[in-house]
Amino acid sequence: MSKYLEVLTPQNSQIIFIDQQPQMAFGVQSIDRQTLKNNVVALAKAAKVFNIPTTITTVETDSFSGNTYPELLGVFPENNVLERTSMNSWDDQNVRDALAKNAANGRKKVVVSGLWTEVCNTTFALSCLHDTDYEIYMVADASGGTSVDAHKYAMDRMIQAGVVPMTWQQVMLEWQRDWAHKETYDAVTGIVKEHSGAYGMGIDYAITHVHKGPERVTHGERVGPNPAK
Repeated sequence: MSKYLEVLTPQNSQIIFIDQQPQMAFGVQSIDRQTLKNNVVALAKAAKVFNIPTTITTVETDSFSGNTYPELLGVFPENNVLERTSMNSWDDQNVRDALAKNAANGRKKVVVSGLWTEVCNTTFALSCLHDTDYEIYMVADASGGTSVDAHKYAMDRMIQAGVVPMTWQQVMLEWQRDWAHKETYDAVTGIVKEHSGAYGMGIDYAITHVHKGPERVTHGERVGPNPAK
């Protein structure tokens, strides 16, 4: 369908973070959990850079799941956190209303990052697709399941239903689209340096050793070498 040929833009997207909470993360076995949190926070920072309307929703915070990662909340200190009892975020009217408000402004491409892939992400995606004309873009590496198989088959099931699989960096670079967009260039490359592993290391190296630019941190004097006698 033609809608799947449309790239994500800062104007057609909104994002929802579902149950990015410690007790949910404890059960994740499909991805290293520190990597998972790195990817979630990077995605959040990208959404902030591009002014993407962001919904944060949680389940049973006080009784079971714990507070949303402080690193995620710190990116959006002004956002309400929409608390639920249902595993399926689509069952909560506050969540529906938040998404609908953004969709009414042309933001029908809903980027999703959540835990667990096979429960909260899948039920939300299927229900949302069933009831609306929204499109779901599932960020696979900013989501996690209770096993590799649980994550994989949940992704397969959602893809069969029309969900588009993504990675966090893919989402960010699709929003950037052109390095000539200088208003977001520095912020995007800053996220890459902090969160993108070898890609970020490469940018730091290119700046300092190819283009002879300054290091991005100040530090003590380099001392030595001083071979031992």
